[in-house]
Amino acid sequence: MDLIKKLNNSFFLYINQNKTNNKTGDLYMNIDFKELLDVTIRAISSLITLFLITKMLGKKQVSQLSLFDYVIGISIGNFAAEMTINLESKEINGIWAVVLFGLFAYLISYLTMKSIVLRRFFMGTPTILIQDGKILEENLRKMKFDINDMLEEVRSAGYFDLSQVEYAVLEANGEVSILPKPEYRPITPKDMNIKVPKEGLCSNVIIDGKIMHNNLKNIKKDEKWLNKELKVKGYRDISKILLATIDVNEKLVIYERNYNIDSKDVLE
Repeated sequence: MDLIKKLNNSFFLYINQNKTNNKTGDLYMNIDFKELLDVTIRAISSLITLFLITKMLGKKQVSQLSLFDYVIGISIGNFAAEMTINLESKEINGIWAVVLFGLFAYLISYLTMKSIVLRRFFMGTPTILIQDGKILEENLRKMKFDINDMLEEVRSAGYFDLSQVEYAVLEANGEVSILPKPEYRPITPKDMNIKVPKEGLCSNVIIDGKIMHNNLKNIKKDEKWLNKELKVKGYRDISKILLATIDVNEKLVIYERNYNIDSKDVLE
């Protein structure tokens, strides 16, 4: 009897394993690898097309958007997604739609640089929300801005007391610029008659242990001068330097590679 039970158990185990294997096999059989390959090719094509169109339009398309730029960006993204997923449509149709919208956006950008009228129409104009410390309710209504929206924008600019604001301007890209009242403006060295040294952009002369020769050339320095300065500061192996910068006063600042420093995570 025990032998018969063992044989029955082995038989049912074999049947169950076959069912599982058949299900797995059916699952793989149901996958259309040709379709997956088509989706992959379409996704790569749409990504390349979007990248090239964005490069053509410039950094403006990835910064704060005007209403027109927003509409163009949403439309191009929609065409790219449709081209990737909708296998019934021809791939060239989606690419042509993306290129067409990109060319149209490029043309409008060119025309708005030449015409103030077109610039105002497509990009919009700034709108004053607060003038001489007084809220312009009519302009708020026109811009579909309520009091809470305006207070939020003012707080985001660092002013929690509305009485400190002289002007608030809603820019064409949706941001609010704040001009505080004179008595609430930050004190500058000029206000205190303090002379400050000249400042300017710092040149990155070493990045990830590699010398940036073009940057050195632009500040009229060479590798020989850099190595001399590094030796003065005690650095002989450039690979140990993560970043080195030079300011307009020829001050060299070095940031070493630090692999053994534990991060103090106190920002959560």
